[in-house]
Parts: sequence; structure tokens; C-alpha cells
Amino acid sequence: MLLGMDLTELQGALGGAPAFRAKQLYDALYRQRVESLEAVTALPAAMREGLAIGSLTASETYTSADGTTRYLLSLPADGKTVETVLMPDERRDTLCISSQVGCPVDCQFCLTAKMGLERNLTAGEIVGQVLYICSKHGLDPKSQHVNIVMMGMGEPLLNLKNVIKATKIICDDKGVGFSPRRMTISTSGIIPKIEELGKENLRPKLAISLNASTEEQRREIMPITRKYHLADLLEVCRAFPLKPREHITFEYVLLGGVNDSLADAKRVTKMLANIRAKVNLIALNPGPGIPYATPSEETVASFHAAVMEKLPCFVRKPRGRDIYAACGQLKKMAATEFVQIH
Repeated sequence: MLLGMDLTELQGALGGAPAFRAKQLYDALYRQRVESLEAVTALPAAMREGLAIGSLTASETYTSADGTTRYLLSLPADGKTVETVLMPDERRDTLCISSQVGCPVDCQFCLTAKMGLERNLTAGEIVGQVLYICSKHGLDPKSQHVNIVMMGMGEPLLNLKNVIKATKIICDDKGVGFSPRRMTISTSGIIPKIEELGKENLRPKLAISLNASTEEQRREIMPITRKYHLADLLEVCRAFPLKPREHITFEYVLLGGVNDSLADAKRVTKMLANIRAKVNLIALNPGPGIPYATPSEETVASFHAAVMEKLPCFVRKPRGRDIYAACGQLKKMAATEFVQIH
């Protein structure tokens, strides 16, 4: 499978052909987004024999009333499927991609956690999601505002090697062409991997899935906290090498009656006080088997106002709830499994 290969690897796949041949193939795969090697007419036919692109295909597609589209994409290596979501907006389009099939982290408010981990995605399968959506919807990152958030299935930092390799291709001007400033990677808080990410010359922006204002609270809803403690997570965030005007985004899923009080809000602002941070609030997106409730709009507004007194804070508008495409809802669900969500 050619997707995910860099120039050196493509040259090897071409049997050690001259470097310009690898550049022609790289351009065709990532900039032109060809779907068939027959379209790569710059390469001699004999050079294309026995090669496969490894493109992803949609096995299911669901479109929300708000315009969000959720794709269940089939992986050519083994037929497993992964979720990818496009959220269009007047000002920008946002593409939410996955890094693993399933997820091992077991956050208690997330449907993906119910799957467990099936496997990591390859760099090609990560890049392939971006290429599929860009081709399907005619998106051009060089002339349009298109963001990528690695907030789909999986814990990206537990697949960091492939995530970074994919990022380099996605953010290469001669490749897919995205700016790293328009990519964000979200983690539950894998401390050694956050440190490793900070050492990369080319990396997405960092988002931390916080979701609690105390260690005890976070252990209950995010069991990963038993291994990577909240105080240590905040310390590694303080040390994270931020670029000029860059912030760490702290995502906070509000669970009704659990972590949504004004006291919680004040603790959040205090713990983030010495970090160049901004906060994204997400009212719980419900799903079958999730033992928490969505807080009221009034509770969300009060929490938002309290945090805004100290830090930049935004309430993330739910997108695609009716098709289980919203944050925390990705679980390869078919339409027959949907329940009415209010």
C-alpha cells in the first residue's frame, strides 16, 4: 500500500527508480489525490505494475440535519472500519479523523470506549481519511479554511509514530498541503508521549481532554488518571514548548451533577492559571450505555461565565448528534442502532 510512504519509501517501492519518479508518484498520491494508478500517466506502465494505493472507501455514510456527515471508512488491509466526520461551516470546514480502531483508554462518558482497542491505524490510513474527505467534498487546504482535529476514534499519542509520520505528509506543501496551525491532536493525558510530541519540529497543536477539577473526580470518569496523575499532567503542560501565540486547549466535557458546578469551574481556572491555556466546554453528547446526563443550558452558561472571568473559554456547539457523529459518540453505529436524542 503506497499511502503513508514518504519519498524515500516510494523510491524503494518503485524498485530504486530515479528520485524524480518517486517525486512524480508522491505528487500524484498526495497533491493530486489520484484514486487509481492508471491516472499516474507520468510513470511508465511497467513501473506501476504490482503497486496499490491503499485508498479508503466508505461502507456507510450518514448525514445530519445540521450538515455534518459521518463516514464509516473501510480499511483495505483487513476490512476493519473507522469513523471520520466532516463538519461544514460558513467560516471553515472541520475534519475529525481517527488514529486507532476503537480506543483503549476507557473514558466513562465516551461510546468509543465501549469498543476497546482493535488496532492502531497506519500512517497511510490516517492520511487516507484526509484524502478521502478532501476529494469527496472538493476541499483545498491552500485556498480554503479547513481544520483537522485528531479527536475521532482512539488515543493518538498511543500511536504517536504513525501520527507524526502522517502529519508530515498532511502538512507538506508538496503533499496534502495543510498548515500545522490548522491541525490539533487531542489526548487523554499520556504524559511521556506529550513530552515526546513537544520535541517534534513539525507537530499539530495540543489539546488535553481534562474533564474534571480534582484528581478523585478525574479517576472516576477517566481511569487513565490512575497511571498519569492530574498534577503531573498539568506540570508537563506547563513545560510544553509552545510557539508564539499558541495555546494548549483544555477540553472539558460537562456531566450533569458530576463536574459542572461553579466550584468545579473555579478549581479549573485555578489549576490552569500558570499555563497559556484556553478551555473548550462540551455538554455531554449522550449515548446508549453512558451513565451520565447532559447538563442544562443554564448550567453550561454559568460554568462558561465563571471560567471566562480568568481564561479564554468557548462552548463547543454540538454537531451531528442525531447521527452519533458528535464528540464521544463514535462507535461504528448503524442507523438501526440510533435512539432519539433530545
